[in-house]
Order: sequence, then structure tokens, then C-alpha cells
Amino acid sequence: MFLPALDQHLLRNTAYPQLSGWQRFITEFLYFGVKQARACLFVGLFFGAVILLPRAGLFGLPRYDALLIAAVAIQLWMVWAGLETWDELKAVSLFHLVGFALEVFKVSSGIQSWSYPDFAHSKVMGVPLFSGFMYAAVGSYIIQAWRLQDLRIRHHPPYWMAILIAVLIYANFFSHHYIGDYRWYLAACALGLYARTSVIFRPLDRDRVMPLPLAFVLIGFFIWLAENISTFWGVWRYPNQLGAWSAVHVSKWSSWSLLVIMTFTIVANLKHIKARIHVPD
Repeated sequence: MFLPALDQHLLRNTAYPQLSGWQRFITEFLYFGVKQARACLFVGLFFGAVILLPRAGLFGLPRYDALLIAAVAIQLWMVWAGLETWDELKAVSLFHLVGFALEVFKVSSGIQSWSYPDFAHSKVMGVPLFSGFMYAAVGSYIIQAWRLQDLRIRHHPPYWMAILIAVLIYANFFSHHYIGDYRWYLAACALGLYARTSVIFRPLDRDRVMPLPLAFVLIGFFIWLAENISTFWGVWRYPNQLGAWSAVHVSKWSSWSLLVIMTFTIVANLKHIKARIHVPD
């Protein structure tokens, strides 16, 4: 199969001492891009379905139901093909549940942060079941990137602190409707907590280092772009987009970056990943 062969090539730890200067930069940049694209396999296939499926549905099946079938099929295929393990699938399923619970709250009659305007047989409390896979896609990307980029984390904060800030971030998505939005306080706390934390990754044959908070912000930015695409295609709508589409407010970028921190914390507790995380004594 093409993808397992591609993975073997990308994971091959071959040294390229002949590369230097611009030649090395371009080669590493291209390999980094290929690895990122491969890590986005579930994201790409799922959002491809979002764009390609007509709003009227397919073969008499409403669009949201067709997206649910597509998401489940992609996920099962990745496990069958060995591109994702059962343990990783369990973590992805947890992201699905966490995201779905948030969706139910956000679309409820008392909140109405956004809505899913189309009919679907698979809607539960106003939320189509496929929506949880949008959150699971973030977890799938992090899991795949961890393997393909040979990620290692240095100076990770104590796990109890990381879990506490992740729980508070998640709670704020609910509580800010009642007691005020504390996202920037939480962001400041997270920045202080991960200030010394760096992620070591390998685009080609040499280790490169990036501050982990920068990675959170960059991933959050690309999720924000994906959200703009999804709302443009009418998968869901914010109140200000009901009359005519407009770009999702840039403040959502910060929300997604915080959600990435929460997702990263769940992934970091997977047994085979935890072994690659350094927590100072």
C-alpha cells in the first residue's frame, strides 16, 4: 500500500551529510511539509468530504448523515490499514466525546453560540453526531505528527499542573457564559506553565527545536482557517453569518489554541507518547 510505504520512507533515519545551506533548508522544508500533510490525513479526508458533499445530501441521505458515515469510515480504515492503533483510536474517541458535549452546550437554546441549520437523522439535541469528529481530527493530527516527526518534549510541566490547566480551559468554554471569560488569564497561566517547554522534531535527519507554546498557537491558527472554510460551506453558522457569510472573528484563534493545549494534554498521557516526554525532577 502507498501510505505504509510512504510512512516507512518518512521514518527512515538516513543521514544526509552532503546537504548544506539553501539545499538543506529547502529539502528539510519539503519533508516537513510532506510529514505535516501526512499527519493531516484524517483532517484532509474529512474536510474534503465537507467541501465535496452537496448541501442537499447524497443519494437521498442528508449531508450531516453522509458526513457521519464518511468520518466513521475514514477512522475505521485508518485503524485497519495500521495508520492508527486501537489505543490511539480510544484517545481520538475521547476527543469526540469531549467535543460533542461542548457542542451540545453551545447550540442549546439558552446559549446559541452557533447552529447547525440543516436536517439530519443523526442529530442529537440539535447537534449532528459528525461534529465530534472535528475535535477528534485535532487529536488525530497530533498523534500522527508525534510519530512521523519523531517528537520529543523537553521540560514538560508536572502532569498534575498540565491536567489542571486543561480542565480549567475546558470549564471556561462553559462557564464564561455565566461568570465571565477568563481565557486570557488561563492563556497567561498556560504560557507561564509551558514557558520552558520545547518540542524537538525531525523534519529529515537532524533534530530541530521549537517552543511548545508557539506550536499551540500555529495549530490553533490553522484550525481557525479550517473553521472559516466550514462556515463558508454552511456546515454550521455563527449568528452573524445567518444573513450572509463573514469571516470567523479572529478571537476564535485564541479559543482554538487553548483547545489545542487541552488536546495535547490528553495525547501526552498515552503510554507510548508519555515515554518521550521529559518532566524535570
